Amino acid sequence: MQRLTVEEFRKAEKLPLIVVLDDVRSMHNVGSVFRTGDAFRIEAIYLCGITSTPPMAEIHKTALGAEDSVSWRYYSTALEALEALKAEGYTVLSIEQAHGSTKLQDFTPAGQDKYAVVLGNEVKGVHQEVVDASDGCIEIPQFGTKHSMNVSVTAGIIIWHFAKALLF
Repeated sequence: MQRLTVEEFRKAEKLPLIVVLDDVRSMHNVGSVFRTGDAFRIEAIYLCGITSTPPMAEIHKTALGAEDSVSWRYYSTALEALEALKAEGYTVLSIEQAHGSTKLQDFTPAGQDKYAVVLGNEVKGVHQEVVDASDGCIEIPQFGTKHSMNVSVTAGIIIWHFAKALLF
């Protein structure tokens, strides 16, 4: 299957995308984001607030070792992470239903830019102050009775959207 080793992964070119998890409480969701991040070779995951950090058995259960390949950092708040990202020239986008958000199908990442996407708590979403500090919001259109999706599913959709635009 020609899979990369962890060492090869670390040296390989990355998708210019960092995923910021803002107070994500489920370690299984965190592990799933690591696994998807590994699949598309994202740059890093920033774990903020109450979001658990590796090593944790419950993260490993869904990450299956991706917590060892994907780089990660911890910040006490997502706002601190945003400050660092903006200082490094990243465009920061919250994934949230908000007034003035851009529908996912209407957003095309530019190949020369570096991006960070913020995904929020399973119940409360992205903190409002983080939304306000972001460069914009992206909204995934939904057509059912619910107005939200699982954070790991959202991460998969968003990461794929960036990979499709920037890798293919």
